[in-house]
Amino acid sequence: MSAISLLMDWYVFMGLRTFTADWRSRPLRLIVTWGFLLVSVGVTALFLFGLSSLSTARGMTPFHEWMLSLFLTFLVTKLFFVIVLSLGDLGRFLYGIVRSVADKKTSEGFFPSRRKFITEIAILIAAIPFTSFFYAMFRGKYDYKVHRQTIYYDELPDAFDGFTITQLSDIHSGSFDNVKAVQRGIDLAIAQKSDLFVFTGDLVNNAAWEIEQYIDRFGKIKAPFGQFSILGNHDYGDYIKWNSEQDKHANLAKLKQHHAELGYRLLLNENVVLEKGGQKISLIGVENWGRGFIQLGDLDRAMQGVDKETFKVLLSHDPSHWEEKVRYHPTEIHLTLAGHTHGAQFGIEAAGLRWSPVKYQYVDWAGLANHKNRYLYVNRGFGFLAFSGRLGIWPEITVITLKKRS
Repeated sequence: MSAISLLMDWYVFMGLRTFTADWRSRPLRLIVTWGFLLVSVGVTALFLFGLSSLSTARGMTPFHEWMLSLFLTFLVTKLFFVIVLSLGDLGRFLYGIVRSVADKKTSEGFFPSRRKFITEIAILIAAIPFTSFFYAMFRGKYDYKVHRQTIYYDELPDAFDGFTITQLSDIHSGSFDNVKAVQRGIDLAIAQKSDLFVFTGDLVNNAAWEIEQYIDRFGKIKAPFGQFSILGNHDYGDYIKWNSEQDKHANLAKLKQHHAELGYRLLLNENVVLEKGGQKISLIGVENWGRGFIQLGDLDRAMQGVDKETFKVLLSHDPSHWEEKVRYHPTEIHLTLAGHTHGAQFGIEAAGLRWSPVKYQYVDWAGLANHKNRYLYVNRGFGFLAFSGRLGIWPEITVITLKKRS
């Protein structure tokens, strides 16, 4: 990948030389052409350095994510530039052949000189991903949005008509690089003043210590009916190398302790009863179960003691669990709350159009899904991972309102 990037550097450099060829200021020409080359090669070098230090960093840190993000930004920008410019070069080559055949006296031969306006078009088009990626990195990843969803049920107990749930998912605290921005998201969650707060997994990227500086902040999210949480695939520490299995187990134990310090009741294949006005609903939480990921979630065990007729809300990190198990389970689970996908942190949700590359892996990757009155809501994630940005798929705070169908 880095070799391809360097080859594109040379091609873009030559294109910029054409673009600046008629500029009177030689220093300005050098700044634009050689300046680009030095910055782009420098970004690639930093990216390679980041890769080489991953083994000693215990997973990706904000530094590694920034290096990856900058590398991707320049790579995609150069790719757009190269595509446009190469199409122009192909066009002028074919034009040169036609001219040479038609007029053998032409002095340009088979390859006429590059036209400056082709390079200008390439620059304009390449500017689109370049500015978009930088917006995603500097603003988009903390541009929190509240998504409200009202769901109607016949089976909902009367006392819970209008009951509200605030959901966060995929905090990925090890990726944060702006404490004040994170606090704005937390304040927005607190401001919803919901009856119940739930967190649906991936508190950290890999290690328990990543959440420690944010415990007091996220711990201020309170709800009258309590705060409940589950584990996501990243919480088990499976994506980094530990010195021993004992260290890995100790990390998970510490993470569970941090859930308690946050004021969250961590549900590990178990359930609790929520009571209001003499009526009850069951809140069920499973460990991670995902297609292609760790599968420790045990739905049958989690529902032990739950009356089949009781209204049920399930917390399950990965939506593939609902797709493959929950919606076909003999016991009806009315609502499942999940996360995991992040909506790929990139996509389009506007004017009725919903697209993200993650749709090719998950049928239900964001928002509400329904199968025979069994609902799934997939939160787009509060944080971010690997790519230090979000574009089009903004970080989410979900507010679900349960309503009795009249």
